[in-house]
Amino acid sequence: MKPRQPEAEGLFIGLMSGTSLDGIDVALVRYEGREETPAVARLEWFDTLAYEPEFAVQLGEAAEGKVDAEALCALNFALGERLAASAAAAIEVAGEPVLAIGSHGQTLWHCPPGAEGGGSTLQLGEPAVIAERTGVDVIADFRVRDVAAGGHGAPLTPAFDDLLLRTGHARAVQNIGGMANVTALPSQDDRSTPPAAFDTGPGVAMIDAAVRRLTGAAWDEDGRLAASGQVHEALVEEWLTDPFFTEIPPRSTGRERFGASRVSAWLDKHDDLAATDTIATLTEVTARSIAASYSLIAFPIDEVLLCGGGARNPEIRRRLAAHIPDVEVRRLEEAGWNGDAREAAAFSLLARQYVLGLPVDIAWATGARGARRLGKRVPA
Repeated sequence: MKPRQPEAEGLFIGLMSGTSLDGIDVALVRYEGREETPAVARLEWFDTLAYEPEFAVQLGEAAEGKVDAEALCALNFALGERLAASAAAAIEVAGEPVLAIGSHGQTLWHCPPGAEGGGSTLQLGEPAVIAERTGVDVIADFRVRDVAAGGHGAPLTPAFDDLLLRTGHARAVQNIGGMANVTALPSQDDRSTPPAAFDTGPGVAMIDAAVRRLTGAAWDEDGRLAASGQVHEALVEEWLTDPFFTEIPPRSTGRERFGASRVSAWLDKHDDLAATDTIATLTEVTARSIAASYSLIAFPIDEVLLCGGGARNPEIRRRLAAHIPDVEVRRLEEAGWNGDAREAAAFSLLARQYVLGLPVDIAWATGARGARRLGKRVPA
């Protein structure tokens, strides 16, 4: 008797809590077909469940090493409860059984591999809590196998981009969350040229940190503060001397490098700047570092598709477009996918690949020693 094949055609849930720390993205995605590339991948429902402000502060402090082991232990389960509630909301609208939940969790600390040795990575958001509350199998902790195999464990969303977003011309999918990362995709007809993917540097994390300190708001709504300020070129150049920007991919970064603690120290040094000038300068750092990183892509790109929270900031979009005038810059929605849902949908896809027993081949993005089956399964 042949072994029973796992169910892999139907609904999967993806959960993502990113470096922007604004909430949990939850995507309900239908997949058909059993090959590596799904025959159908359709977003059925998406939402973001916002964190309570005090919980977001706790996550931010944890991500910058400011809490003790007891607090981390409690936070791991508290985030698990919120992830479970997000999954439950998707299950309620599904109308049929969900096959598995793919949960990225929240990156607590990320140390990429370097000359001194291997890397390490740690995510919060206890998957056993999600499985217990929802009664659905959970696939989680995707990054660690890639790091164990010598990779950066990030970015992982390029697996989604490569399988589902290739088209007849070369494009870059640029995510601007707390950190920013790009996936560069050759034409779908060009299978001899590998894609490329890497972190480009800060997204909105430094901008948001400065806005909170200087104005009390959570973010620069519609980029209005940046648009009304003056960029201080010498300070932009100061930021761009960070060694990260000269690293050759694979490369990854996080709030431990471009987060609130470092911004706070920088603001202390430059407290004579107007708030609008400060926000304009940090917004320029994000835009210019993204544009400069495209020189690391081995083939010319025809368009840039923006996604993530920073894609909604018109001033980031305007500044980026100004730095790459020969490349079309537009939102991922114009290419047929909800840009806010992309990361959560990517983890629904990784859950599907795990259920099918398929290794994920993104060594070209992370630097791992080869394709690996990513994730750990917690049965319902």
